[in-house]
Amino acid sequence: MQEESWAAAGEEEKTRFAVPAILFLITIFTTLLAGSYQEGGEPFRRPADLVKGIPFSFTLMSILFVHEMGHYVTSKYYGVKTTLPYFIPGPWAPFGIGTFGAFIRMRSPILRKNALLDIGAAGPIAGFVVSIFAVGVGLYSSKIVEIQEGNALLRLGDPLMFTFLAHFLGKVPPAGYDVALSSVAFAGWFGLFVTSMNLLPIGQLDGGHIAYALLGRKQRFLSIGMVVTLIILGVIGWPGWYIWAILISFLGLHHPPTIDEDVPLDLKHQLIGWGSIVLFIVTFMPVPFKI
Repeated sequence: MQEESWAAAGEEEKTRFAVPAILFLITIFTTLLAGSYQEGGEPFRRPADLVKGIPFSFTLMSILFVHEMGHYVTSKYYGVKTTLPYFIPGPWAPFGIGTFGAFIRMRSPILRKNALLDIGAAGPIAGFVVSIFAVGVGLYSSKIVEIQEGNALLRLGDPLMFTFLAHFLGKVPPAGYDVALSSVAFAGWFGLFVTSMNLLPIGQLDGGHIAYALLGRKQRFLSIGMVVTLIILGVIGWPGWYIWAILISFLGLHHPPTIDEDVPLDLKHQLIGWGSIVLFIVTFMPVPFKI
C-alpha cells in the first residue's frame, strides 16, 4: 500500500511538471511562428525562416515568464501553494501573436491582505519592468514610415507610458507618417497591454487581488462597475471589450476573503497598492487595436 502511494505521488509530480513544460515549449514554437510572419517569413514553406521569429518570441516569452514567476516566487515566499505557470498557445497569423498569455493557480488560501497584495502586484510590476526595457530597445530600432493610402494596417493604441518613451527616444512621427514597430518593440507593447489587462480591478485578476487588499469586500462593487465600463468601451471604442466583459463575468466577480480578514494593510503595502493603480493608468488603452 505504501509503495502504491509513493507511485501515485510520483505520477502526480510528473504530471504537475510535464503539462506546464509541454505548454511552454508549444508556446515558444507558436510565438516563433508569429514573429517569423511579422518579419515576412514563410516558416512552413521555408523552415529556416523560423529564425526570424526569435527576437519577438524571446522578448514576449521573457515578459510573460517574468510576470508569472513574480507571482510564483512571491507565493512561495508567503507559503501559498501554487501551480507552475501554464502558457497558452495561440494563433500566429494574420494578426496573431502566438499566445493568449499565461496563468498560475493558487491552491491554498492566503493568510493576510499584505500577502495578497504582494502576490497580486508582483507579476504586473515584474512584467512591466521587462516590457519597458523591450519597448525602449525596440523603439530605438523602429523606423518612421509614410502612411500609404489604401493600405489596411493594424494600428495600435498608445498607452501613456508608451507615448512617454516614444517622445523620449524621438520616435514621434509627423502628420502622414507612423512608426513601424520592430518585433521587439511590438512584443514590449503587448507586454504593456498584458500588464493593463491583468491590473483590471475585477474578480481574481491581479488587479482584483490588489483592489480586495485595499478595499476588502467593497471590491465587488468596483468589479461590477469595471465590467459595465468595459461594455461601454466596447460600444464606443474596441468591440473586443465585449469578449473581455463576458469572459471575466463568467470567471466570477467575487473575491474570496483572506484567513485573517480583519488585519489591515500596513502603510508600505498601501503605497504599493496605489502605485499599482497608477501602473494600470499608464498602461491602459481604451482602444488597443484598430484597422
